[in-house]
Amino acid sequence: MTTTAFTTTAPISAGSPEWLELKAAATALQALQVQDGSVPEPAHHEAAAEYVRTITASISALAPAFPHDADYLALLVTDFGRWAEGGFGVPDFLDSLQAFQPQEHRVNGLRHLVVFPMYTQNGSSNRLVEAVLIEVIWPEFIAGLEQGEYSNRLFVPIRFLDFTPGYNTNSAVLFPETVAVRTTPTFTWGAIFADREAARFRRVLRAAADITSLQLPEDAAALLQNQELTQETFVMWDLIHDRTHMRGDLPFDPFMIKQRMPYFLYSLEELRCDLTAFRESVKIEKDEDADPEARRHAKLVQFAVIFDRIFRFAITGSRVRNYDGLGGQLLFAWMHQHHVLNWTDSKLSIDWDEAADVVVELGAKIEELYWRSIDRPKTAHWLAAYELVSGTLTPNPASAWAKGPEALPLAGPPRGLTDQVLDDEFPLSMFYEALEKKMRPVIESTAGITGTSDTGSAAGPARKAMNAG
Repeated sequence: MTTTAFTTTAPISAGSPEWLELKAAATALQALQVQDGSVPEPAHHEAAAEYVRTITASISALAPAFPHDADYLALLVTDFGRWAEGGFGVPDFLDSLQAFQPQEHRVNGLRHLVVFPMYTQNGSSNRLVEAVLIEVIWPEFIAGLEQGEYSNRLFVPIRFLDFTPGYNTNSAVLFPETVAVRTTPTFTWGAIFADREAARFRRVLRAAADITSLQLPEDAAALLQNQELTQETFVMWDLIHDRTHMRGDLPFDPFMIKQRMPYFLYSLEELRCDLTAFRESVKIEKDEDADPEARRHAKLVQFAVIFDRIFRFAITGSRVRNYDGLGGQLLFAWMHQHHVLNWTDSKLSIDWDEAADVVVELGAKIEELYWRSIDRPKTAHWLAAYELVSGTLTPNPASAWAKGPEALPLAGPPRGLTDQVLDDEFPLSMFYEALEKKMRPVIESTAGITGTSDTGSAAGPARKAMNAG
């Protein structure tokens, strides 16, 4: 639920002494931990115990500034103490995790101190003790959307104040499922760092527009100038995207947990959610009765979805089953083949008067696939999904899937079909190969970026036209 504001004793910032002591102790403790979060070497236990004492003392000193998290912080101290007394085995912070309920306090500017042994998605795969100081982003127009058609009680948009090394990475989420616990609880919230998403987007878009000579519309250009405007735009996008995973004609578990499927199915699911956010933003923008701020941001969401997908998603990460990359490639090629995106005379242009309808049409194609697949066997759904993607993107010439059903082991278990999918089933086009070379240093520079970073500083080296070699 959304609550009223809290009164704290004093604002805690990245420069607060107690926070700095906690951060330093947690960082030092990480060097003694192994992947499962334990400290297996007895010779390290004395040092680990000293770091834990510093961490718990700092938590207790900071706790009065976070009255909304009082129960959680008290149990956090208990969990640390039990872990130390038990000899630093695999940590179990279930009790404190269940007491931390940030979705109950979605108040703009409200701060939280979060400390857990956890891995950081797209960051560290080790369950080390990480600490992060965060602030909620919850503007009035988002609260209005969430209370209306776009309810999502689990969604918590946040921004960084400071963090330990696990977040000095590409990780832009804070999820309870990453925490070390003895048994898996029911997850009741998910937090997304909208400031990192926005800062990353601004840096990448600035460079990509320069490289491709793309003339940005005035509204889109405003995103490059205003971090707060952009992060609020990403909050709106994420709000609708996140809830879409649980809604619609779903032929499978919406989060596809513990399922092994061809990675292009994950591509379509993520793209479905983004294109739903796009479609709903078109609807909100045209609604003259909608909140003016919601309408303003709805237009910006459309720019954000297109630009983030075609410029960052498509060329970020490795080419090994890169489902987000594939979704970006698909959107770009779909727009190009429907003549609303053009690469002519080494310049990129987009027909904004027609683009929205074309993008919405791709979303409708994916939704039709889902609706029809409810009546199909699993393998038939997979084949239909491949047909949808390969109808726009050219498969790898070595692909068995591209040769049709007769080339696939349809008589065996579904795993055999998954094994036949190449790591790079849909390679980058020549356009993207050239763009990736120019954009690589910019994208790499966004690791660890926050809303207070200098988002323009890394763009300079990439500012060369695509035809410059």
